[in-house]
Amino acid sequence: MKPNLHDLHKKTSTGFAILIVSDSRTFETDESGKTAKELILGKDHQVITYEIVKNGKLQILYALEKILHHPEIKVVVTSGGTGISNRDITIETISELLDKRLDGFGELFRRLSYEEIGEATMLSRALGGVVNGKLVFCLPGSVNAINLALKRIILPGLGHALNEVQR
Repeated sequence: MKPNLHDLHKKTSTGFAILIVSDSRTFETDESGKTAKELILGKDHQVITYEIVKNGKLQILYALEKILHHPEIKVVVTSGGTGISNRDITIETISELLDKRLDGFGELFRRLSYEEIGEATMLSRALGGVVNGKLVFCLPGSVNAINLALKRIILPGLGHALNEVQR
């Protein structure tokens, strides 16, 4: 019997990278990264790397260069730098690298986020895409954003998304 290629809840196990973009966080104070790691490991995935970089284009690009060339990493989750202040440059930096955009991810994230935080969600520039055959999700820096994106969107649909990227 042919497998259903559109099984959104296909069980899978894969390698993740967590990249926190912040001028103030450390591994001791970074609750978003810790939450992401816990959620990812809780679904039988591996966290291959977990890094914190400053809010600078070169710092983000250097970290991504290593991540995107790591053969075990198939999914990248960034947290921070997605707002509208002058220091928020994650989206601009990563958008330049995208081979494909997953506009539906940002749209769905904002719709679900609206249920939690109301009109403030219009300031979110959450982004999904594909770079070099790897899924990349750029999330706001809050624990709530990490929980929402990973629990309700990324992890449940990951098997299908990875299947599509690898076809």
